[in-house]
Amino acid sequence: MIRRLARSTSGMVALVAMGFAVATLAIGAAAHVVTHEALEEQLDHRIAVETDALLHEARTRGFPALAKAVRLRDSARTSSSLDYLLTDAGGRPVAGNIQTSPSPRPGKEELLRFRRGGYPAVGQSLTTTVSGGTLTVAADRSDLDEIDRTLETLFACALGATLALGTGAAAAIGWTTRRRLAEIDATARAIIAGDLSRRIPRDGSNSEFDRLAGTLNQMLERIGALMENLRQVSSDVAHDLRTPLTRLCNQLEIAAAGADDGKRMEAIREARIQADDVLEIFASVLRVAEVESLTARDRFATFDVSELLVEMVETYEPEFDSSGHHLRTDFAAGLVVLGDWRLIAQAVSNLLENTLRHTPPGTTALLSAECDTDHVAISLTDDGPGATIDDAERLFQRFVRAETSRSRPGHGLGLALVRAIAVGHGGEAVVENGHEGFGVTIRLPRA
Repeated sequence: MIRRLARSTSGMVALVAMGFAVATLAIGAAAHVVTHEALEEQLDHRIAVETDALLHEARTRGFPALAKAVRLRDSARTSSSLDYLLTDAGGRPVAGNIQTSPSPRPGKEELLRFRRGGYPAVGQSLTTTVSGGTLTVAADRSDLDEIDRTLETLFACALGATLALGTGAAAAIGWTTRRRLAEIDATARAIIAGDLSRRIPRDGSNSEFDRLAGTLNQMLERIGALMENLRQVSSDVAHDLRTPLTRLCNQLEIAAAGADDGKRMEAIREARIQADDVLEIFASVLRVAEVESLTARDRFATFDVSELLVEMVETYEPEFDSSGHHLRTDFAAGLVVLGDWRLIAQAVSNLLENTLRHTPPGTTALLSAECDTDHVAISLTDDGPGATIDDAERLFQRFVRAETSRSRPGHGLGLALVRAIAVGHGGEAVVENGHEGFGVTIRLPRA
């Protein structure tokens, strides 16, 4: 039963309410016992003190003086006074205001039944044998019983209030939880049914449910973006593969129909080139997917980006010179990051290749790097014609190219790989604006 209740929010609240009720009951019972015992001890002490005073009277002045003292106390009696019974050696009453049957035995008695003025009562008593008779001093327990009943009523009310509040809280929390979960469930069912634009409503309270709704909405936005990206990639892959596959089929048909061995071999070579182009597209797509899966983080190590840039400049500077481009540098030493040397080198290589491929001779490119408190920024800017696409950020998507005719070599995957590498390192890649030409900056967290 308890395990069953613990599986729901309302059940958990009900268990907590039951726990508070049991704790209230235990505290009430303990307080009742302690209070009752303390009051009984107080009555016993009062009886003992009064008995000692009367026994002193009997020892110093004798039995008649004891009887006179009992009568005086009886005549001055109030509602809070003690009760007395003094009997002679034969058990006959001599003084006092109570009657008992049979006569009390010497010693303490917790529940002595007696009559006072013809009315029955119960009290605590102490009976002592004195010279010439027996003295009984009693205290009525009616006040003690009244206090016990009052305490029991208070604790019963506290227990009932605890149970009522616990039940109400369980119902309220259960209703709130079910309502919010119902919204999440309805959104999930709508998305399963195909409505990918559906989002979980938020109330702006910044509560646990509101923050959860925000997190789930961000996840759904990410999933929606990935689905859109997948759709775009599928379309772009089909578009980019159509031309090389069509050429491949044409070359194979020429090879199959050709009677001349030379023409047949030329057609086969052209078909091989088209097949390599198709394989290059698939290899690039797989490379981007591998980087986006973050599996490369297993190879992360601390290294100096400045040393990497020096090697990249030494590698590409001859190619820049031979193509009529100019490459300048501006970076300091000691730019340390945590990452994969090979991947960062790939990203910088893609930027340099794009400059060589998409800018005319005479273009000057600047490879620079700087650091701030948290990041190292690697930038490659040029003074070339720039990008003709309206939204330059779209260049980071797969198969998106600045020139729509697609007459130049490439498949639109270079910058997609650059951004994937940057994001995989916990950074970002952005297009630089505010200057002529084109520029991309990769920001990586410092080690």
